[in-house]
Amino acid sequence: MSLRVRNTSEYKKISIEESLKILETSKKGLSESDAEKRLGIFGYNEIAEKKKNPFLEFLLRYWGPMPWLLELAMGLSFLLRHYLEGIIIFVLLTVNAVIGHMHSRGSQKAVELLKKKLAIKAKVFRSGKWFIKEAGMIVPGDIMAVRLGDVVPADAKIISGELSIDQSALTGESLPIQTRHSDIIYSSSVVRRGEAKCVVVNTGANTYFGKTAELVKTAKPKSHQAEVMMAIVRYMMYLAIVALLLVLVYGVIVKLEEHVVTVLTLAVIFLMGAVPVALPAVLTIVQSVGAMELAK
Repeated sequence: MSLRVRNTSEYKKISIEESLKILETSKKGLSESDAEKRLGIFGYNEIAEKKKNPFLEFLLRYWGPMPWLLELAMGLSFLLRHYLEGIIIFVLLTVNAVIGHMHSRGSQKAVELLKKKLAIKAKVFRSGKWFIKEAGMIVPGDIMAVRLGDVVPADAKIISGELSIDQSALTGESLPIQTRHSDIIYSSSVVRRGEAKCVVVNTGANTYFGKTAELVKTAKPKSHQAEVMMAIVRYMMYLAIVALLLVLVYGVIVKLEEHVVTVLTLAVIFLMGAVPVALPAVLTIVQSVGAMELAK
């Protein structure tokens, strides 16, 4: 088998017959044995997600603008030999980290359950019969059928039929586009009207959607929740810095330089007061509860 991965756009320029020849298939579809071999070559029709190290994920909860403020306050407490206060701050940090981590893992499990419930199915023609398969099991060269309401499970070229396709998930374009014989339809598009028989040209990370997802991973965009939390933390940090400067100015004016301990103690108090200690844990719990409700 001399199959190799080609860009989906290459299939736009060639005929259905040539596409079938390149994919080493026919309008009669693949046999189950051929499909198994191709599954070994191309892998499952899914976008692989990197598994996070739970321990490293937990440690990262001690890293960030909000933990930094608390860690600074903890360091100042130990510097002033206020060991009890320093230990209390460390306990607060750890409790928040543990609660946040536990609920984060819970929400991840709920999301996985939701994905399984909403798993896309595909209708494929193999060994002379139509089968309903998990979308993850289809391979390049499969003949599949799509109709009204279906989510397109892979990049494919239309052999027969006409479709009205919603590609807003890919392009942001709200209006459906009309596709017909020999046109390409893309993975994760939604069929708004019509039905068609197609040959699968690319699956998984080789689809247009898969490549877009890889680019998004590289860009590492921040979620709306992260942006809101950072805005709150930034605002509180500004308040804390202004408060600290005022304390220092006051110390200079009333000649408290002889009582550095007093000034540093006030600094610790301001830092502790400026940081919404439980905010990360609260946001994680809210997210976790929402994910669990969706999974029900």
